[in-house]
Amino acid sequence: MNYSRLLAVLTAWALGSAHAGEVTVAVAANFAAPMQAIAAILEKTTGHKAEIVIGATGRFYAQIKNGAPFDVFLAADNETPEKIEAEGLAVPGSRFTYAKGKLVLWSANPALVDAQGQVLKTGEFRKIAMAQPKVAPYGAAAMEAITQLGLAGRLGPRLVLGESIGQTFGFISTGNAELGFVAMSQVLEGGKLKGGSMWAVPATLYQPIVQDAIVLTRGKNKPAAAALVTLLKSDRIKDLIRSYGYEL
Repeated sequence: MNYSRLLAVLTAWALGSAHAGEVTVAVAANFAAPMQAIAAILEKTTGHKAEIVIGATGRFYAQIKNGAPFDVFLAADNETPEKIEAEGLAVPGSRFTYAKGKLVLWSANPALVDAQGQVLKTGEFRKIAMAQPKVAPYGAAAMEAITQLGLAGRLGPRLVLGESIGQTFGFISTGNAELGFVAMSQVLEGGKLKGGSMWAVPATLYQPIVQDAIVLTRGKNKPAAAALVTLLKSDRIKDLIRSYGYEL
């Protein structure tokens, strides 16, 4: 055994561990699964750890304004990070688009949602879920879609509103709502539908869901925050993000 080489490797590892840091990331619920995978890659390749907090974009905005201890914010829209930057709560020039989301109508029942979304008109369900439009961009997109389809009045009494797209997915997966609007990233794995039935809502029915990330003031000069941003912009991670149904 080459003990000199072993000692050098162990010394390098120890030095890397000593300089490894942590970044606290506020992540829109639609991006929870990709972010978990990215956090694992971040730790494996840099030693830095990501503490992930998942929620609704609108609620994160209120928390950040009130001094929540986040370093990086991955929103489900581009307007909120833009406001945060304009209000002096983030590192100027650090905002960038990391993904473009897609809205789907999904049910845990593999026979319920047809490929054209006609189930919305036939009404063969009791409850339909969506995220709260006021705080969740995917909820706003869902409301825009059903309005464009002329179904807002008909579906209104059946709506179940989740605080985030994550809670909305929970309503549907547990059967509290037979179907609902979620992010494509929540129902895909390796580019394939994990289960149930899905209709990809045509992009013409809602405004593009452009998702921006930004480094908050607390994350300035933090090596872990810089490493996460660099990773998010890498080709390796872009391919991973695409596998969840996002566009770039």
